[in-house]
Amino acid sequence: MATFGTLSDRLADTFKNLRKKGTLSASDVDGTVREIRRALIDADVAFDVVKDFTTRVRERALGDEVNKALNPAQQVVQIVNDELVGILGGEQRRLEFAKTPPTVIMLAGLQGAGKTTLAGKLARWLAKDGHTPLLVACDLQRPNAVTQLGVVAEQAGAELFAPEPGNGVGDPVKVAKNSIKHARDKMYDTVIIDTAGRLGVDAELMKQAANIRKAVDPDEVLFVIDAMIGQDAVATAKAFQEGVDFTGVVLSKLDGDARGGAALSVASVTGRPIMFASTGESLGDFEPFHPDRMASRILDLGDILTLIEQAQQAFDEEEARQVAEKFATDTFTLDDFLKQMQQLRNMGSIKKMMGMLPGMGQMKDQLENFDEKEIVRTEAIIQSMTRAERTNPKLLNGSRRLRIARGSGTTVTEINQLVTRFEQAAKMMKTVSKGGMPQMPGMGPVPGAHGGSSRKAKKGKKKGGSRSGNPAKRAAENAQIGETAAAPKGNGFGLGAGGQKPPSEEELASLQKFLGR
Repeated sequence: MATFGTLSDRLADTFKNLRKKGTLSASDVDGTVREIRRALIDADVAFDVVKDFTTRVRERALGDEVNKALNPAQQVVQIVNDELVGILGGEQRRLEFAKTPPTVIMLAGLQGAGKTTLAGKLARWLAKDGHTPLLVACDLQRPNAVTQLGVVAEQAGAELFAPEPGNGVGDPVKVAKNSIKHARDKMYDTVIIDTAGRLGVDAELMKQAANIRKAVDPDEVLFVIDAMIGQDAVATAKAFQEGVDFTGVVLSKLDGDARGGAALSVASVTGRPIMFASTGESLGDFEPFHPDRMASRILDLGDILTLIEQAQQAFDEEEARQVAEKFATDTFTLDDFLKQMQQLRNMGSIKKMMGMLPGMGQMKDQLENFDEKEIVRTEAIIQSMTRAERTNPKLLNGSRRLRIARGSGTTVTEINQLVTRFEQAAKMMKTVSKGGMPQMPGMGPVPGAHGGSSRKAKKGKKKGGSRSGNPAKRAAENAQIGETAAAPKGNGFGLGAGGQKPPSEEELASLQKFLGR
């Protein structure tokens, strides 16, 4: 979510300094609030919104809920999170469908805000939910707008209603009115009307949009706003609210690298909820807007719920169960590995998914350097293998690996790396499936975990007595060896040494549950 990246970094730095303090004084709170105010203003959030926001944060931060808290710094972060959710609209607002179809959804906004592309994204999203959307071309002013909507409709798998050629020809109000009758006749349950925009707010734009609204009486009017237009976002939103009025807001271009904070002000200034967010150029980069999840992303607290929802859509539950059984029985093959990789790719951008994990804002450089094409190369390597080689990677001798490298356009080194990663992944997942804790590369075994000991460790254990010929010296050395053996030893995680207790059975059970056991 590049649009709020700078704001996230500033807030993260502010809270990092706050966490170093055991207790918070009034001056600490004032300094924190001052930094938050600067971060929000630099991000183009409207000044009135910033003023109200920081006032509420300061009042709550100086109250008893922080003074009596065991961890005051975390409590302040929670307060900022709560207030961010508030300015983003509070609760999620869903589309309201008409009791008698079709449900009419009208899109309004300036030219360049992304209305036409968003019409296709919304149609695709509704179709996935079992609806039958009809896209209506009412932007008859912009050159080739009707043609563009036709292309978008085809990509989204939706029908198009475009009786007029556009390019300045046709009456958009008449087209909108006729589309409702067409939808009823052809049994479409949702009508999405793409209206014309202008480079700036003007009387003609408002009059045309108001006339279309009056003619079709839409169930929802969605105001599409470019998240990167800066402080003009607030003025534009107010103008559309007064001229046309709208029931909800859609934020487009949230993947841009502008400051974008003005978009945070729209819900607070207009009193209308943000309902959807467009996060990329493809038709699948579209999601319902959850104020609480967006606040968590801005504060780099992650968005695990959205990640889980995306995984549930991409992964088949029965197939996942079969894969788990294969892990447990040592029958997991490179074919299964390929299917898992393909399902992972179906979830969308790996970078975006990793960005939803808590704390990933601190690893921006690593995320930027992540190569999305690595999955494609992996697929090419596996698909260049024979069925026997996929089932039994031990067949992959030098000549076979050279053949696969030539067939997939890679190198033998990349083949070797893939086989090594596959074997490590299969071994770790087998340990987890049997209730154990996987041993990470470069780390010792976790104390108390099943499957942590190796045969080599058992066989390689030698007797450690002294070999001195002097009986008195031998007894003293043996006593010293006994004390050393009884002393607590450290492991790969730094546990169990220096008098520290190893993790309890309850802690290990919780960790196993987290890893999917």
